[in-house]
Amino acid sequence: MLSVGIGHHIRCSAERAVAEQEDGNLVLRSQDLKIVEKNADPEVMLLTYLRKKLHLTGTKYSCGGGGCGACTVMVSIIHPITKKIIHYPATACLLPICSLHEAAVTTTEGIGNSSTRLHPVQERIAKAHGSQCGFCTPGMVMSMYTLLRNHPEPSMGQIMDSLSGNLCRCTGYRPILDGYETFSKDCCRNKRTEVNMLPDVKMSPKLFNKEDFIPLDITQELIFPPDLMLSLANPRKMKVFHGEQVTWFSPSTLKELLELKAKYPKAPLVAGNTYVGPKMKLNGIFHPVLISPVRIQELHTITSSDLGISVGAAVNLAQFKDFLFKSANKLPDYQTKTFHAILHQLSSLAGEQIRNMASLGGHIISKLSISDLNPVLAVAGAKLNLASKGGTRHILLNDSFFTDQSASAIKENEVLLSVFLPYSLKDECVAAFKQALREKNAYAIVNAGMKVRFTESTDIIQKIDIFYGGIGSTTIYAKSTSKALIGRHWDEDMLNDAFQQILGDVSLPPSAPGGMVKYRKTLTISFFFKFYLQVLQSLRKPCHFFTGASEYLSAIRNFETEIPKTLQMFQEVDPEQPAQDPIGRPIVHQSGIKQATGEAVYVDDMPPMDQELFIAFVTSSRAHAKIVSIDAEEALEIPGVVDVITAGDVPGTNEIQGQNHLFAEETVECVGQIICGIVADTPDHARRAVAKVKINYEDLEPVILTIEDAIKYNSYFLPDRKIQHGNAEEGFKRADQILQGEIHVGGQEHFYLETNTVLAVPKGEENEFDIYLSTQDITSAQFAVASVLGVPSNRIMTHVKRVGGAFGGKITKPVIFACASAVAAQKTKLPVRCVLERGEDMLITAGRHPFFGKYKVGFMNDGRIVAADITFYSNAGCTPDESILVLVVALVKTDNAYSFPNLICRAVACKTNLPSNTAFRGFGFPQTGLVTETIMDAVAAKCGLPPYKVREQNMYKGIAKTHYNQEFDATNLMRCWVECMQKSSYCDRRAAIQDFNKQNYWKKKGISIIPLKFTVGFVEKSYHQAAALVHIYRDGHVLISHGGVEMGQGLHTKMMQVASRELKIPMSYIYICETTTSSVPNSIASAGSIGTDVYGIAVKNACETLCKRLEPIILQNPCGTWEEWVLRAFMDRISLSATGFYRGYDTYMDWETGEGHAGPYYIFGTACSEIELDCLTGGHKNLRTDIVLDAGESINPGIDIGQVEGAFTQGLGLFTLEELHYSPEGVLYTRGPDKYMIPAVTDVPIKFNISFLAASKNPYAIYSSKGLGETALFLGCSVYFAIKEAIDSAREERGLSKDFTLNSPAVPEKVRMACVDHLTNMIPKDNPGTYTPWSVDVSK
Repeated sequence: MLSVGIGHHIRCSAERAVAEQEDGNLVLRSQDLKIVEKNADPEVMLLTYLRKKLHLTGTKYSCGGGGCGACTVMVSIIHPITKKIIHYPATACLLPICSLHEAAVTTTEGIGNSSTRLHPVQERIAKAHGSQCGFCTPGMVMSMYTLLRNHPEPSMGQIMDSLSGNLCRCTGYRPILDGYETFSKDCCRNKRTEVNMLPDVKMSPKLFNKEDFIPLDITQELIFPPDLMLSLANPRKMKVFHGEQVTWFSPSTLKELLELKAKYPKAPLVAGNTYVGPKMKLNGIFHPVLISPVRIQELHTITSSDLGISVGAAVNLAQFKDFLFKSANKLPDYQTKTFHAILHQLSSLAGEQIRNMASLGGHIISKLSISDLNPVLAVAGAKLNLASKGGTRHILLNDSFFTDQSASAIKENEVLLSVFLPYSLKDECVAAFKQALREKNAYAIVNAGMKVRFTESTDIIQKIDIFYGGIGSTTIYAKSTSKALIGRHWDEDMLNDAFQQILGDVSLPPSAPGGMVKYRKTLTISFFFKFYLQVLQSLRKPCHFFTGASEYLSAIRNFETEIPKTLQMFQEVDPEQPAQDPIGRPIVHQSGIKQATGEAVYVDDMPPMDQELFIAFVTSSRAHAKIVSIDAEEALEIPGVVDVITAGDVPGTNEIQGQNHLFAEETVECVGQIICGIVADTPDHARRAVAKVKINYEDLEPVILTIEDAIKYNSYFLPDRKIQHGNAEEGFKRADQILQGEIHVGGQEHFYLETNTVLAVPKGEENEFDIYLSTQDITSAQFAVASVLGVPSNRIMTHVKRVGGAFGGKITKPVIFACASAVAAQKTKLPVRCVLERGEDMLITAGRHPFFGKYKVGFMNDGRIVAADITFYSNAGCTPDESILVLVVALVKTDNAYSFPNLICRAVACKTNLPSNTAFRGFGFPQTGLVTETIMDAVAAKCGLPPYKVREQNMYKGIAKTHYNQEFDATNLMRCWVECMQKSSYCDRRAAIQDFNKQNYWKKKGISIIPLKFTVGFVEKSYHQAAALVHIYRDGHVLISHGGVEMGQGLHTKMMQVASRELKIPMSYIYICETTTSSVPNSIASAGSIGTDVYGIAVKNACETLCKRLEPIILQNPCGTWEEWVLRAFMDRISLSATGFYRGYDTYMDWETGEGHAGPYYIFGTACSEIELDCLTGGHKNLRTDIVLDAGESINPGIDIGQVEGAFTQGLGLFTLEELHYSPEGVLYTRGPDKYMIPAVTDVPIKFNISFLAASKNPYAIYSSKGLGETALFLGCSVYFAIKEAIDSAREERGLSKDFTLNSPAVPEKVRMACVDHLTNMIPKDNPGTYTPWSVDVSK
């Protein structure tokens, strides 16, 4: 039975519904609401049901694969064995509604709302500034809420674990953790150190007051529905649901289950649906029959005996983990070695939601190569207990099981009942290993389970087993190694032989799926080396590889997990400032509360329109080809399909500026180009029809994917750009040394949590359309839709209320989907909704440009640079999009914080057969800035100087001029540098790190400090204009409209602060409804960090106009109230509506002379980051980051600090984690959060300190503020250079040169292979050209 929280009901009595099966019907009951589902469809997931059927839109769709946590809900059940109520978090996108019999589901709407009573979990994330775009917030809320239901006073470790399955792209996680730390029992013991490091300026110690929060009262929480408790007394019967394509069986007894499996041997068993669900949804695998065994009591039992434990196959991984942990604390240590190894793997396996959904049996049966548990279970000698209608049998979970050898293969009619796990023995050592791109919630690149048993009281190997995951198509057994080592002593001779044996057992061809072949092979022997050292330690034997024990022990020491500690410093407002004046105060995001409660409306949260249709897209599967034919006959036969939309259906022009064709015509130029659209009555029908469309192609040559290919074929977009400053030729002549080098910077996916979404509504008159879409640029969408429809722009009204993340990715790309939806709506005369799935969004829209930088630099022996010649190549993709503009920004910011007396820099956009890359936060500067910082690092290495000395030597100082001859004052640049050096204790920590590195051979630390000079806005001055419209209603309330888009950056909140100050009224009187072309025309894209700068002045101007009109009335009645003044003005027929306009900054660039005024002002900053590196795996831990930033006088420190932290974390991802992989045919492999890793909660620095520079003024922007949205992203490279410094230390110790290239991102593969040692040297090299690689690096 299903109970669902309904937001409009009051707190503890929030709506709950109950489901029972009556004659094939699923009945949902909830107090005054009864919903009958006739033949509930097994293919309908809970997420769809909540959003589309119950209209509970707080639970968000983001990835559809359970990897992001945006759709987290709480599921409550009665455990079939203990009869206790269990609450657990689950991802609604993977839960079939048919699986929720006799369960209660709670969503964020059900625990609180803004109208009646907030729940403390909702309040604290919002008021701690933990909700920016807000799309991830309901999922965060429900993960934390579920934790509190189980642990009312959790530890910070438990809080971190509970959020490990939730991704946030905006905040950098710090404010979320700070808000939720207030629930922790650690809270009082771990208060942040609040020290005023600038005694001359009064600083605010905190961004929120935890004392003001609503206390948590667990007695007021939702109770488990009594009717569900009563249902336990009823006879249990099999439940059967027949859907459109699939039949779902839910047996109540083991006998029924075995009979079903005999009748439907090919039907998969579905417990948590974490394996079968994604396969069906994402891989196109279809099962007409599904069997759910979760009601079978025998599959939930966990028992202990003298020999080991038996765990039911349906026991979920979280329950398995809890049982192992309790058992490990009760049993003798020698018996629990296997338990500890499994617990080690479970600590990082998936997120908390998936661990609570996935069953142990499903994890085993899937036989996935990346299974973290199977290698350990195999070495432990686990036994599988199977049952069928014909009886029971037992098989070992061993090599034969994984290779499906007949006797050990599970038969189609058999069911896994339980898993027996024996205790470890006294003379055994067991260990598990895993390396992934991310610390938690990431698939393993390689994992392993290893066990050795010695002859009693000796070091002679009696038995050894080694299993690996991530190497083949399933878990593999190092059989020859295990056999050859029997009888050997545990010594270095054995170790060296084992390395060779393992490499012989590990068969990984150079073109193996997943790539990273050399790295994966290295990990297999690196893991064994770790195991060797662990066993040596347990045997208490010395290691003779190195000079002392302390050097090798670091290899087996895990990174320490500490409670996050943060400090935020910002200037407090002047005590003379009126209390009601909100400027300078950390005001909570105006939508934060509603985002936490699920009441905030995004495009796909809008109620369905009458006769609404859905569009899905057929995209090219070829990178460069001629379209021979399109056959949609089968697609049109799918029930519910209405029409196919092609280029021939476009009534206007089939071109979109910068994007080429809307629908492909004769040729396709990339994989993912839209060929046609399918319009149907449901998203599922539309997508099923898409799969039936047949496209015949004729391949064309050449297929250009890489920058190298583009250079070869002279394939570029024009114009290229160049700036020449000084006389580089003369500079090179007088240089002491000249250095040449190159570096590649990979691209980046925006991964906004809300995918591209559109609702196109024809008004039925004069070709009018309302277009609701998730975009940063409503005006471009307006004009593009008008163009493709062939109608005047004044017929198209585009609307945006809020955007669930954008980062530059929703400037040009949403136009494509708005136009396609509008064409479909025009043809069908019905509303059309478009919601991209995560994979297709990533495929079609692309992201940040990959860059290739080549440099030649001349410098003196003291590190002073005298000349540089730098060339940048970007991989633009198949259409221009924003690529030329990206080059412009990249070139003018090439210098970063450094004075180059003589500089030539040029940039070229390469045309390739990839989806077009586009704008992304930082707009090309992160890529060119990394090249510049690489130059500084290379010069330091050549001069034998610390990198920070070279950076400091070359930084701008005093009144300076850029390489394009713009004058500025660099005083605050040096202030940020000096202050960061001091606050981070850089010099002392650097010395301590050097000592650490001398004492640890396999673990190294690195620290780096990076300066920043950044300008906001655009070179083109027309992009800076802004308009606003302010209405005062006669009751005194104020409505603001402006051209800026709210996408989490707090723009609307700041505009309300501006209006509040100017009108001298409380913010509660002010409202911003939406951004629409029908109110403010000709808006510019909300980008370039200038939203507050330009729209703030526009709003201020409008308010000043209104105040001037009200001034005579106020003078007549100075003691009157605001409401009285406004009403008097109305009665006196004075206009209470005013527009405000700002012409913007006068920026320009003369490309003939290479001079200009490219930006209105500069933002300065410095970041210092420290990491610890595991040289054997390439993994690292972010220990600490200190950022000092010149923010001027912040309008809202709560929002601005959040922007800095979020941007830094996104930069950390760009430079160290996020890697795109393309096939040699141009297909993007890395689609979805399971393949593309953005930083998670455990990836941000343990210590994360932000300080705004005190006493800083900015006369060029409103209230002396500065635009900070993009600024700190580049500072994420401080982590990259800290990693590089750690590698430098490792290489120096091994006698290797520091002169090496570390291409970005510095993922574990690149880092490990840069730490060259005797293990990496054992890996044979594959000759390029003799094989086809799995992926191509499109930045090369």
